[in-house]
Amino acid sequence: MRILLLEDDIDIAEGLVAGLKKHGMACDWFRSARLGQSALFNAPYDAVILDLGLPEIDGMDVLAYWRQHQIPIPVFILTARDALPDRLAGLNNGADDYLCKPFSLDEVIARLHALVRRSQGRSQPMLQYGGLQLDVAACSATLNGQALSLTQREWLLLTLLVSHPHQVLSRAQIEDKLYGWDQEVESNAVEVHIHHLRKKIGPSFIRTRRGLGYQLGTPP
Repeated sequence: MRILLLEDDIDIAEGLVAGLKKHGMACDWFRSARLGQSALFNAPYDAVILDLGLPEIDGMDVLAYWRQHQIPIPVFILTARDALPDRLAGLNNGADDYLCKPFSLDEVIARLHALVRRSQGRSQPMLQYGGLQLDVAACSATLNGQALSLTQREWLLLTLLVSHPHQVLSRAQIEDKLYGWDQEVESNAVEVHIHHLRKKIGPSFIRTRRGLGYQLGTPP
């Protein structure tokens, strides 16, 4: 899961970024409303966390701009504006959720998972493929009842593949989901992660589609 964060408070943003990464999410943080507004058009984000009190452009105007351009990605407003008219305006203008500061990180994580589940047409926090079961909320995976030990990138790749069981994903698409803009990607990084997942789950679990990318293979 890759999250776009627009927040000008450094302490809040750094805490959110650290918390999101701890829960198996990649995150791109922007303090600039203009940069953050355009970022949504340039990367495959799963959800947005949006502060309203941003410099340059008010967060409500950023939200309106996205919705005017038919951007369907879930937007979660996280703001100090706690008055009822502000909450109603945010939801009526296209926000998918609204939470006032101060907040609990656990609640933010739970709400993000719920938003992404709904956007993907899922009602349950569990993903399953054969004997493989993923608890997205807990960032844990089991294979035939046995816990799997995964790195953060392996977890991100695994959830991406299992969320799109019939889709062929190119290396570029996978890199966009696994890495933020501030992270360097080695040329063989995706192949290394796939090699490790095959060792842990099964050699035929991930199928290579030559010249196209990768997709799920035989259920474990």
